[in-house]
Amino acid sequence: MRWSKTPSRSLRVLALPGPRMGLWTSFGLVVLLSTLLIVAAPTGEKRISIYSSAANYTLPVIERNGQDYVALFEALEPLGTVSTNAQGPRWKLRYNDVDSEFTAGKRRCRIRGRDWDLPANFLLDNGRGLVPLASLSVLMPRFLGGPVMFHETSRRLFVGNVAVHFTAQVSKGTPPMLVMDFTSPVNPRIATEPGKLLMVFSHEPLVPPGSQILTFDSKIIPSASYQEDNGTAEITVTASVPLFASFSNDGRTITIAPAPSPTTQASIQPPAQLPLGTPTVSPPGTGTTAGPNGSISFFVVVDASHGGDERGAALSDQLAEKDVTLAFARRLRQELQNRGLTTLVIRDGDTTLSPDQRAGMANSAHPRIYICVHAASQGHGVRLYSALLPAGGDNHGPFLDWQTAQSSFLATSQAAVLSLAAELQKGHVPVRTLTAPLRPLNNLTTAAVAVEIAPPAGSASDLNNADYQQAAASAVAAGVLAVRDKLEAGR
Repeated sequence: MRWSKTPSRSLRVLALPGPRMGLWTSFGLVVLLSTLLIVAAPTGEKRISIYSSAANYTLPVIERNGQDYVALFEALEPLGTVSTNAQGPRWKLRYNDVDSEFTAGKRRCRIRGRDWDLPANFLLDNGRGLVPLASLSVLMPRFLGGPVMFHETSRRLFVGNVAVHFTAQVSKGTPPMLVMDFTSPVNPRIATEPGKLLMVFSHEPLVPPGSQILTFDSKIIPSASYQEDNGTAEITVTASVPLFASFSNDGRTITIAPAPSPTTQASIQPPAQLPLGTPTVSPPGTGTTAGPNGSISFFVVVDASHGGDERGAALSDQLAEKDVTLAFARRLRQELQNRGLTTLVIRDGDTTLSPDQRAGMANSAHPRIYICVHAASQGHGVRLYSALLPAGGDNHGPFLDWQTAQSSFLATSQAAVLSLAAELQKGHVPVRTLTAPLRPLNNLTTAAVAVEIAPPAGSASDLNNADYQQAAASAVAAGVLAVRDKLEAGR
């Protein structure tokens, strides 16, 4: 097994309530978007977002005397060194080498030795200096010494040349795909309601295109619109069918296309510049069942690691890890379906997929368990992994931290590992159980384990031994069946 070195950014996932919790993410992943309700923001408080090359951050807007105010110290502090000194009604602030003075209850202030008038009185609130929100377009350039663009209605302030622009066009292929290219990486929250896909950009300095309403020559994806409100930018894509979104080019490209369904092709080919895989849908008669709205429901998602341009570990001169994991994943699928467990293999071909793509595709299938398959030439038997989560994890309402999304399911994952280990021992297959920061386990909102097969004995070429693979696959499938009730309860 070769550990993934795919860079990870700070991401959020949308955890939808109910027995089949959905997860929508960004950056290098495919997210299957079925017909869901758009989740409202966790709070209705007013906010202002400030974007700069030093930091992007959000501050609360404070209402006083019917006017919107913001704390000046908090607005400047992420951008430089700030100190304040209050003497009675006079409040002095120094930003880097710029001195200023304000007086409580007065509109006149002094910055860099010059007087300026505020649109409303300056306020002192327990030592905090509050300035009218509308004054930021005047005050910030005086402190920062450079251009500032303030979208006052939507409360978004841009310091310097930080704006992110985007283009959008629908391809003429079958099915049509909306390709959106951004000048910098983006990480929106995503949700849908019937006929719409909503992307909310909370931390990116996204600015509108030439027209805020974009129309396309497509009956499937006819239009998209841009709007700003309360410190965020939003893009709404209208569609006549459920959609999935894929993120590529280090988060600079979002591609939106019709979601696979039982009546569509088993595989949808993305544009040539986006080598993204899509789940292979098993044909009728292989044990799949119909879920809500006619979608296919899977109990198990099996993920053959590596693939395409990523060969994985060189197990021998002729044997690549990606080939062993795919062969084992297919055997495991058959063993699981023989036991009545509907199964989806994410990578059922030689396709390049990032860990984030795998997590997004798995979460969108709403399985009871995710099994990632790896292979190694060192050691003997099978190693089973559950996630080793990083410290922290900042959750906001229904939006979970991407790096610790597994936290609520870790106990169920560990129970699954023990069940798989017990069945492997019954089959006289050497087994070890471990925890490891092995992506994408920590991004899954279901029970998630990794199965790493090593040679039973002798050389790495034994990894391709059909009897050995069959014995291991049969034991793993039996372990999943044995813990089925707990997996059902864990969702």
